[in-house]
Amino acid sequence: MEIADSVKFFLDAVPPDVVIVAAAKHRTIDEVEAVIRAGITHIGQNYVQQAKPMVQALGGRAEWHMIGHLQRNKVSPAVQIFNLIETLDSARLARAIDSRCEDLGKVMLVLIEINSGRESNKTGVLPEQLDDLLAEIVDLKHIRIMGLMTMGPRFGDPEDSRPYFKATRKEFDRLSAMNLPNVTMRYLSMGMSNSYQVAIEEGANIIRVGTKIFGERPRK
Repeated sequence: MEIADSVKFFLDAVPPDVVIVAAAKHRTIDEVEAVIRAGITHIGQNYVQQAKPMVQALGGRAEWHMIGHLQRNKVSPAVQIFNLIETLDSARLARAIDSRCEDLGKVMLVLIEINSGRESNKTGVLPEQLDDLLAEIVDLKHIRIMGLMTMGPRFGDPEDSRPYFKATRKEFDRLSAMNLPNVTMRYLSMGMSNSYQVAIEEGANIIRVGTKIFGERPRK
């Protein structure tokens, strides 16, 4: 299926209040431009070094999401490139983002990444550590917490992802009810190419879709 046809499918199939983020890891600028021309204007990148030339080439034609693990030594370019960092998972990272944004005179929108599957090889804060993290970062002046993100374990059957999405939605709703300062529970980012439909059913309003938009990546 051509990129334009894939995009049309998602724009028709996904509710209008759900943001479709085209996950562009290892994709070319031409592929990303084709997605934007077809109507998707939120682009996700896992790596700062891959995002930088895309943003330079395509700039304000899209909103740019950091959807991969952000290392502290990449914070300075990241806060200049991205509109939303979806993978905040530690107070040290939050303070680094806050400090650099203070220098730039901007406020960075962030989501807290939840390790809903409790996987030792995955980044993200464990659910029971979420309140402690919030207590440490809620007073930072140059970040604004806009919601939660989770990857969840990868499964062949999308239904197997449902408990992890439910658990993250539960935390999202709990924090929404707390009305914390500097916290706006606006976005719940869950679901990828295999699981986006289940994620939407469980309340996601951001989905991150790669292969079902771009097609399979060429084998190296």
